[in-house]
Amino acid sequence: MTFFAFFDKIFNILTSAGKLKDNLLDVTDLVYRFSTLIIRIIVHINGGFHVEGKGNIPFKGGVIIASNHISYLDPPLIGAALLRRATFMARRGLFNIPLLGWYIKHFAIPVDREKTLPSTIKEAVRRLKNGEAIVLFPEGRRSETGELLEGRKGVGLIACKGNAAVIPTLIVGTDKVLPVGGKWFRRAKVSVIFGKPLYFHDTIEGGHESYELITQRIMNAIGELKKSYADNSS
Repeated sequence: MTFFAFFDKIFNILTSAGKLKDNLLDVTDLVYRFSTLIIRIIVHINGGFHVEGKGNIPFKGGVIIASNHISYLDPPLIGAALLRRATFMARRGLFNIPLLGWYIKHFAIPVDREKTLPSTIKEAVRRLKNGEAIVLFPEGRRSETGELLEGRKGVGLIACKGNAAVIPTLIVGTDKVLPVGGKWFRRAKVSVIFGKPLYFHDTIEGGHESYELITQRIMNAIGELKKSYADNSS
């Protein structure tokens, strides 16, 4: 048994005990808050950190933050931009990395890269109904060119079943700080733009066509943010 596996086992045993569990869960929240603070400081020093539209995100209740994906830095940067704690949908392989795996286990839901499993959908919906903010990337993988890829219908399914507002989100600059294939940080400004919330009560009856329609509407909204950002930057 590795050190991290042993530590994780002890943590789980301790957190199974009533009041102590609540106290230790407060510790994980403190770790999350401290981590996002450190990330914000580093990004500010490394080139700047600009956030728009924070007022579009409700302070409580289930909500989906749906963003484009251009760098490994996207999840922590979105977490640092949010004013509330978030749960991330992360590639399952990351959970097997020593230390990092232990860390994200407490803040993320594992996702299979090739196919979104029913158990993953159920867990995401459960957390949304429990009032959590879920950060996900509809494209399912990083874009090597920066252009938007096709969204996966599993996102529409989660939005439909979770009956939660979706915040289309654009992240810019992380591909310059840590591009695909890059090993070292480069100096660049990072921007995170949160769009107006989308609601899908009109398609709540579901069905594959409805899920695909929802996903497409989400991707279109992200595309509009991207176009608006480009126009304002030119």
